[in-house]
Amino acid sequence: MLGSRSSDIFNRPKWALTDDDLLSYYERNAGRLIVDPREARIEFGEEVAARLKLSEDGTSILWPQPTSDPEDPQNWSARRKSLQLLIITLASIVPDFIGSIGVASIFALAARYNTTGNEINQVSSNWAVFLLGGVDSPAVVVVRRWGRLPVLFWSQLLAFAFLVGCIVAPNLNTFAATRCIAAFFSTAPQITGLYTVTDLYPFHLQTRKLNLWTMGFIMSPFLSPFFLGFLVAHADYRWAYAVGAIYSLIVLIMIVFWGEETLYPRTIRPIPPRPTVGLRYRVETLFGLTGFKMARYRPSWYECALSPLRVVWRPHALLIMIFGGIEFGLSIGITITNAIFLGTPPPAGFGFNQTQIAAMYATPIVAVLVGEVMGRYGNDFIARFGIRRNKGVFEAEMRLWMCYVSLPLYITGFLVLGHGFQSTNVTAVILGWGIGQLGIMLNTTAIYAYLKDCFPAHEGEVSALFNFFRTIFGFAVIFFLPNWVSASGAMIVFGVEAALVAGLFILIVPLLQWRGSELRARYSMAPPALPAERKNTFRLSQRFERVEAVSAVTVPVTQDHDPEAPEIKMGFPSPDLRGMVKAGTNMADASTSTVALQPPS
Repeated sequence: MLGSRSSDIFNRPKWALTDDDLLSYYERNAGRLIVDPREARIEFGEEVAARLKLSEDGTSILWPQPTSDPEDPQNWSARRKSLQLLIITLASIVPDFIGSIGVASIFALAARYNTTGNEINQVSSNWAVFLLGGVDSPAVVVVRRWGRLPVLFWSQLLAFAFLVGCIVAPNLNTFAATRCIAAFFSTAPQITGLYTVTDLYPFHLQTRKLNLWTMGFIMSPFLSPFFLGFLVAHADYRWAYAVGAIYSLIVLIMIVFWGEETLYPRTIRPIPPRPTVGLRYRVETLFGLTGFKMARYRPSWYECALSPLRVVWRPHALLIMIFGGIEFGLSIGITITNAIFLGTPPPAGFGFNQTQIAAMYATPIVAVLVGEVMGRYGNDFIARFGIRRNKGVFEAEMRLWMCYVSLPLYITGFLVLGHGFQSTNVTAVILGWGIGQLGIMLNTTAIYAYLKDCFPAHEGEVSALFNFFRTIFGFAVIFFLPNWVSASGAMIVFGVEAALVAGLFILIVPLLQWRGSELRARYSMAPPALPAERKNTFRLSQRFERVEAVSAVTVPVTQDHDPEAPEIKMGFPSPDLRGMVKAGTNMADASTSTVALQPPS
C-alpha cells in the first residue's frame, strides 16, 4: 500500500523509484493503483511519472508496466492477444458444457439404465458438479510452477479421453465414473483464465476482457440442454456426448496449434531467456518441459501448494467468496433441476417433451449475452466514475458497486421464477429465469474483478477458491432442492433463497466498501518469494537504496596510492569484464555506474 505522498511502497523518497520497482508496483500495491497520469506526478514525482508507459489515448497508466521485450505478452498485438483470449474462453466452456449434457439427456439416460431422472442426478450429475471444483488447488500449483499452457493442454487431453469413455460406457456405474473424471480434469481453464486475462491485458482493459471470459463459462451450462436437447429428442443420447467430444477435440486442436504460454517473469532481473527457440520451444512448452526448466525462476513447490491456504482466510476474500458462491451455487441448482420440473407431468410439473425443454434453455443464454453487454460498459463506467471522484486513484472496492445493480435483478428473477413453477406459468418461468441469470452474470464478473484487484499476484488462487465456493454450494443445492420444492412449494423455496442472498449482501458488501481499504492494508499478501540465484557479494546502487548479488573483482593497490590504504573490491558490470567475472552473474544487465564496495576483513 502507498503511504504518504513523500514516500512510496518501498518507504523511499518518490524520486528514488527505479524502473524495476515500477515493474513490480502492480503486484505489490494490491487494490490501490494510480491510474491518472496527472496524479502520478503528485504521487511519484515528475521524474518517475515521465518514465511511466501510458495507454494509446494517454489517459491511463499501464499496469503492469510492459517491458521492452517483444515477447512480453503485454506487448503482443491485439490480434495475438484476442486469439489467446478466444482459446481460453472456448476451453472454459468445456467443463460445464460436457457436464450439462447429462441435463439434456437425463430422461434418455434414465430409460437406458432403467432408473429415474432423480437417480441419474444423484449418481452422476451431482458428483460431476462437485468435481468441477475439486481440481482447483492442484491446477494452481502446477500453473504457477510450470506455466499456463501445459496445464491447459494436459487437462483438456485427459478430459477428452474420459468424455469418449462416456460414449462407450456399458453400464451406469462406468458412465458415472467417466463423466465425473472428465469433469475433474476439464475445469482447469476456469482457473487459468483469470491468469491469462491479467497476463495479456493492462489494468484498464482487464475487466472488459474478464467479462468475456466469465460470459463463456456462465453460459456454458445452458448450451448443452439447448442445442443437444433437440438432438436427444430425435437420436440416441450417445450422439449428444459425441458432439461434446467433438467440441472438446476442436478446443484441444486450437490449444496445440495456436495456444501460447502467457506466463512472463517481468519482475525478475535479469529476465531469464527462453531455454530453446523455434519448433522445439513450441513442443517443449506445450508438454511442460520448458516450464520444468524455468521452474528455478518461479516460486517453490512448497510456496505454490501453500498459497491457496494463505489466501482463503483473508477476511475480504473469504467474505466476498461466500456471498458470490452461495448466489452462484443456487443458480447451479436451478440449471440442473429445471429439466426435472419442466419434464414432470402435471400437476407437479409442466409435462414438456424433450424439444420443449430444450427451447426453454434459450432463456438463460439470452440473459447472459445481455449481461455481457451491460457488464462491458457498466463496469467500465463505474471504474471511470470512481477513479475520477477519487482524484485519479483506483480502489478495489469500486468494483462492488455493480453488486447493487445485480441484487434487485436477482431477487426479482427468483421470486418471479418461484411463482412460475408454483402456478405452472410458462411466461413467468421464462421472465424469472432470464432476469435472475442476468443478475448472476453481473455479480459474478464484479466479484472476479474485485478479487483479482485485491490479489494481483495470486489470480489463480482466488479464481480457484471462488470456483470451489461456487461449485460446492451448487453441489449441495442439487441434493435438497427437488424435495424441498415438492414439500414446501416453489414460491417459498425461491423466496427463501432470494432472501438469503439479500441478507448476505447486506452483511458483506457494505462492510467491505466501508472497511475494505483497512482490510487490504492489514491482510494483503506480498508477491511470492522467488528462489535466490546468487549469494556472493552485494551490489549497491549509486544512491545506496538497494542491493543485488554480483561477483567481485579485486583491484590491487598501485604505487600512486598510500601503501597503508586497504584493498578495495569492486564489481564492474561493464561488457569488457564479462569474461573476467564469468557468466554466472547479473552484471550484463547492470548499470555501468554501479559499484560494489566490500570493506576489508
